[in-house]
Amino acid sequence: MKKSIIRVDGANGLVGSEIPFYEYGDSAHGPTVSLMAGVHGCEYTSMLGLRTFLDTLDESALLGSLRVVPMANIASFEARSAFVVPHDGLNLNRCFPGDANGSFTERLAAAIFDEAIRPAQFHVDMHAGDQVEDLEPFTIYDASTVEDQSRSLALAYGLGYMIRTERSASPIAGTSSAAAAESGIASITAEAGGRGLVDEASVRLHEEGVRRVLAMLGVLPASFAPAPAPVEISHWLWLRSTRGGWWSSNVRVGDAVKAGSVLGTVRSLDGDEEEEVVAPEDGYPLFLTTSPAVAADGLLLGLAAR
Repeated sequence: MKKSIIRVDGANGLVGSEIPFYEYGDSAHGPTVSLMAGVHGCEYTSMLGLRTFLDTLDESALLGSLRVVPMANIASFEARSAFVVPHDGLNLNRCFPGDANGSFTERLAAAIFDEAIRPAQFHVDMHAGDQVEDLEPFTIYDASTVEDQSRSLALAYGLGYMIRTERSASPIAGTSSAAAAESGIASITAEAGGRGLVDEASVRLHEEGVRRVLAMLGVLPASFAPAPAPVEISHWLWLRSTRGGWWSSNVRVGDAVKAGSVLGTVRSLDGDEEEEVVAPEDGYPLFLTTSPAVAADGLLLGLAAR
């Protein structure tokens, strides 16, 4: 194992970041796989799942190489900052492949992408719901020239829902997995856990998901029983409030909901007005804001449709 540091300088008097980066194995013996967690600093189950895998890894068994960033966003981890990097208020998972001449977060994305992801043939970005998000485990892969390989990664990871996203229809851009796919690197985002908690079941999902992917690629010899077939999702909708106020959900993650059903309400803080949040299609809420406090245009939930 070789350990090095990805350094990103701060600006305007702010301290920069030193991101530990690990290389395992030998690319002459098989594929190179990029593994990353901690893009959001409070998504703890993904970070611990990857760290647990590394702590038990027998490097001599690798038939290929790993390029690993166990905690990509140390600044947000240390500040307990949900979603955004404290240096500039940007979301790292909207900034890939980054800009070496941009703001702190854009430079951080560029440094990680160039060092850890670009040299790989496969990439896995491990996530969870953030501090105020409940979440049903799922994987995402992007429509691309390598989508068949990406889909195989998602199936191997073994989570309950699998979403294919078209760039033109995606509610977000700038994820590491989308940027990797655009560069011809088969890639997925894998989500399990949430609410700023460290639950062992979600940690195990991530650890086993990594092992399943590496076994499927032949990088780490192992055998697993086939994972149950996931629910395949063709697209999803991110529902937002039109005004700020008190959010009350009527549903839980994973519930089957019908078009036209009321998913929850946002009531004004003076109590005089209430907005109903209605499902535009049949689907499943895969993540859900758990905090009652929402701002105008605040994200409430992600509704996956088949």
